Amino acid sequence: MEFDAVLLLSFGGPEAPEQVMPFLENVTRGRGIPAERLADVAEHYLHFGGVSPINGINRALIEQLRLQLPGLPIYFGNRNWDPYVEDTVAAMRDNGIRRAAVFTTSAWGGYSSCTQYVEDIARARAAAGPDAPELVKLRQYFDHPLLVEMFADSIAAAAASLPVELRDEARLVFTAHSVPIAADERHGPALYSRQVGYATRLVAAAAGYDDYDQVWQSRSGPPRIPWLEPDVADHLTVLGQNGTRAVIVCPIGFVADHIEVVWDLDYELRLQAEQAGIAFARASTPNADERFARLAAGLIEELRTGAAPLRVAGPEPVPGYGFSVNGALCSPHCCGTRSED
Repeated sequence: MEFDAVLLLSFGGPEAPEQVMPFLENVTRGRGIPAERLADVAEHYLHFGGVSPINGINRALIEQLRLQLPGLPIYFGNRNWDPYVEDTVAAMRDNGIRRAAVFTTSAWGGYSSCTQYVEDIARARAAAGPDAPELVKLRQYFDHPLLVEMFADSIAAAAASLPVELRDEARLVFTAHSVPIAADERHGPALYSRQVGYATRLVAAAAGYDDYDQVWQSRSGPPRIPWLEPDVADHLTVLGQNGTRAVIVCPIGFVADHIEVVWDLDYELRLQAEQAGIAFARASTPNADERFARLAAGLIEELRTGAAPLRVAGPEPVPGYGFSVNGALCSPHCCGTRSED
């Protein structure tokens, strides 16, 4: 399968204070989120000047992709903010692109992590009309060797930033974005949470840790709706009560420094740790690491040549994953998209 372009498809984020509320309204449209809750979340962005890190990181990643894929045009589209994916696909159509590989900034299955990107692709192609390019969503990559390597290296770097006397006893805590339990079960038996747990095992082993914790963060919504737990802040409280003196927090659920990383972890959780007398180190996400661009290029090469997927060997069975063509093809048990294979 040959491609004449690549589309980097992401979530999007504001890049000025006046964009924050319209962005949040885009993200939450139809969900009945109270205005006061949006105002609270807006303060997280305004703390950083109203600029989300994600667009800048993605632009840097695109530059890395250009080095890995010379001569192949790289396009950038978002679900929730400029550049909107609908506008990008229309531009691709006008530029004569016929088939593009789509690399999403999410390693996981599940609705918001995979299926929603499939829906973004379908919506953008429909808006572009009958001459829209074919868009081939690349597979999930939660167990890719380069992703495991990047997180393992970032854990080592975080550990090295701690006081020497605390490094050996620091507790390793993996965290990922929480989702409602009903959403996690929506397309099968807890696909997203199982994939996160699977990747966590791979990364911990690569980093040399036999003992670690897996927790969740950034939940929202009414308390009556159960979400994946334990929450990272609650877990840190328990660790402090049990005498933990240092933690290494690895945001394994994120491939870039979203606002949930820089606010929820670097600001709120770090402050909580400092107040509890716990030394705190946060492992970096892949961001625009050149290995992340190599990972994407490798996924494209798999489709181009029909090669077997590169994966780190781990416990079987591996939670399902797949790739999509025009939003119509996905492996069975992946994230609920009908298979036509």
